[in-house]
Amino acid sequence: MLLVDYKVGRLFMKDMEKELECGKILPLVFKLTIPAVIAQLITFLYNIVDRIFVSKIEGVGMDALAALGIVLPITLIITAFAHLIGLGGSPRASFKLGEGDKQEANKIFNTSFVLLSMVGLAISLITFFLAEQIVVLFGCPLTSVSFATSYLKIYSIGTIFVLLAQGLNPFITAQGYSFMAMFSVLIGALVNIALDPIFIFVLKMGVNGASLATIISQFISFVWIIIFFYTKNSLFKLRIKDMRLQWKRILCIMSLGLSPFIMAITECAIQIVFNINLNISTGGNKDYTAALTIMMSALQLISLPLNGLGYGMQPFVSYNFGKGDVKRLKTGIKYVTIIAFIFAVVVWSISISVPEIYVYIFSASESVKVICKQYTPFFLMGSIMFFVQMTLQNINVALGQTRNSLLLAVMRKVIILIPLCFTLTHFLGFKGVYLSEGIADLVAGVITSIVIFTTFPRIFKKREKIVQQNQNATCNEDSNINSND
Repeated sequence: MLLVDYKVGRLFMKDMEKELECGKILPLVFKLTIPAVIAQLITFLYNIVDRIFVSKIEGVGMDALAALGIVLPITLIITAFAHLIGLGGSPRASFKLGEGDKQEANKIFNTSFVLLSMVGLAISLITFFLAEQIVVLFGCPLTSVSFATSYLKIYSIGTIFVLLAQGLNPFITAQGYSFMAMFSVLIGALVNIALDPIFIFVLKMGVNGASLATIISQFISFVWIIIFFYTKNSLFKLRIKDMRLQWKRILCIMSLGLSPFIMAITECAIQIVFNINLNISTGGNKDYTAALTIMMSALQLISLPLNGLGYGMQPFVSYNFGKGDVKRLKTGIKYVTIIAFIFAVVVWSISISVPEIYVYIFSASESVKVICKQYTPFFLMGSIMFFVQMTLQNINVALGQTRNSLLLAVMRKVIILIPLCFTLTHFLGFKGVYLSEGIADLVAGVITSIVIFTTFPRIFKKREKIVQQNQNATCNEDSNINSND
């Protein structure tokens, strides 16, 4: 299978550096982004398949669905750390590949592997021994506590594999093997889909079966990824001598990964805030938490593919930014912005006009259906701005703009949404939870657009000037050497 993927990868990326530097831009945009978008859609399926199956458990489906909504922030924390290290290290490695320093690129990769392993082990121990305390703290309805606790305990056992699979995959994309990165997610998703009904219904394991299916599928994805790095096709190799940790390299990785980390961790924070406010304002009614879980799934359907567009473009952006090819950068970013906008408008329009589509996927009870139909349009009304907040924010990271990316990531959730949620819930009750997301996304989207579209030209101009100065300095050195000869 690896040989097949290698041939596909070479067709997709015959000469990685030549394609990134000289290939026709629009076809290259599609080649880079389509596999990444598909991978994100697979991730979406990965995320919701457990919720879909547990919602169908006879008699306790909505309790189980609410439980998975409570566990969602924990999975987002794991994703956040995978982003901190994987999306911080892979662009840095791309920079070094663009500069021709393959040795340092490999050291960055190996350092990331060690960091992911250490963080995965730590999270695994914490979530296993404090599972019940965590789900209660996160606003779990009383009827769902046992379901959430048992799911989390099993999930914690495979946390290290979840973190490694998610954190190492960007290093495959960074080499131009987007199809390989897509397959690593697809394999896990297919295994999860196959095992869920067997464990949940055939073996009658219920919620525990959903959790076990998830960690097994993530382990298989992890093995697939590790095998790839040991093949001759990979530019990055796992080497013990390159795994020695250095603070400078660690800080270099984490400084760039801080923005996607904050973006993911604030998603976790707002989910917790939502759950706590719903639990208090509704007296612990599981239906409102179950409805929120469905709405969050709809939000992911819009945001994850747009994230994929940004992720897929990162090798192109990082490489050409390193080269200082501003004209090529502008053209590529223009194309992906147009594509992202069209996608956002289409999916947003469907979600607003036909919110019932999500209800039927989860076999929701009548009471949950009523809540979703009434409040989903308000919850999703600001998601049209995700073409900037997700796609262009990831491009901002690929340009090495740590400070701007961090500020924009913090602004949307921490500065705007969390205070707004508490305020609106205080005055409007549970309705404030659903309204706050849509309002915050609209406001933050407008601000992010202004910042990005005004700073990008300055970033390009500055980089072009630096590259030109370096080239002039090199030419002067060569002239001096020739004169001395």
